[in-house]
Amino acid sequence: MMMFPSSVRVFLAAEVTDMRRGFNGLCALVEGQFGHVITDGHLFVFLNRRGDQCKALFWDRTGLCIVHKRLEMGTFRRVRAAVGTETHVEIDVGELGLMLEGLDLEHATRRKRFRVPQAAE
Repeated sequence: MMMFPSSVRVFLAAEVTDMRRGFNGLCALVEGQFGHVITDGHLFVFLNRRGDQCKALFWDRTGLCIVHKRLEMGTFRRVRAAVGTETHVEIDVGELGLMLEGLDLEHATRRKRFRVPQAAE
């Protein structure tokens, strides 16, 4: 599994994504629907309809990278659902790791921890 520092912001698409999309198609989603600039260094995660494929798109200072994972058995479960008409939901790196490893924490509770407030976008 890839490791990212906790400072990386991770955005999970609320709607299903066509996994045939490549660099340009996913960038169009990020900039058009999410309202983010791809070169900001955030990680954008997309799931397909069946939930057995996941793509992550990010900028690594010199170009775009796509990481594509297909499960041979089982599905990915979203760690947090979008509310209302949101096009994406922000999760932290730990939640992404749990989602990719298949851990279901629906009934678990998160212990209170200090977090630096982020500036409104």
